[in-house]
Amino acid sequence: MVDGIGIFPGQDKELAISDIYEQYEKAAEYLNAVPKHIKIIISPGNHDAVRQAEPQPRFPERITKMFRNDFIFVGNPAMVDIGVKVLIYHGRSMDDIIASIPGFSYNEPAKPMNEMFKTSASFTDIWRESIDSPEKKDHFVIDEIPDILHCGHVHTVGVSRYRDVLTINSGTWQSQTEFQKRMTLCLYRQKLLLLTCLEWNTK
Repeated sequence: MVDGIGIFPGQDKELAISDIYEQYEKAAEYLNAVPKHIKIIISPGNHDAVRQAEPQPRFPERITKMFRNDFIFVGNPAMVDIGVKVLIYHGRSMDDIIASIPGFSYNEPAKPMNEMFKTSASFTDIWRESIDSPEKKDHFVIDEIPDILHCGHVHTVGVSRYRDVLTINSGTWQSQTEFQKRMTLCLYRQKLLLLTCLEWNTK
């Protein structure tokens, strides 16, 4: 929903609004202006003011009360029925998937999204390194196949189909931050190193 505060080193230099609740007020100002016949469903991500461990709860009342009362707030992940079943997941585990599989990149988010179904869970322990919260129930197993998997997180647009599921990454209107540029370069170097090691070991 918002940029958040202290999400990455040096973020404060890029923020126009340095108070997180003022960021939500500005977001609410824009979204409350959307015509009421358009239904809005809001789920948190890794920049939001909820716990970072997944699954993430819906926004607290301090935030939801800034928005119109016809908005629907859900946790992350969440399955919603809008005539078709949509599995909403912010997509943070895509970082681990992209870093682990040669040929995957942030420019093609459909590939890691499709990979979620191949492992039978959208964010299984295979991919979640340190972001899951201990729960009695594993909220990450895909036990009900959705019609649509909708993600964000990687800030790039991607649409694909895995078997009968439409996978959509909606991207963002925000330009890439300097931190994201550095991370992309870092990931590229890691993959080059991994491929070099694999080639060396096969000789």
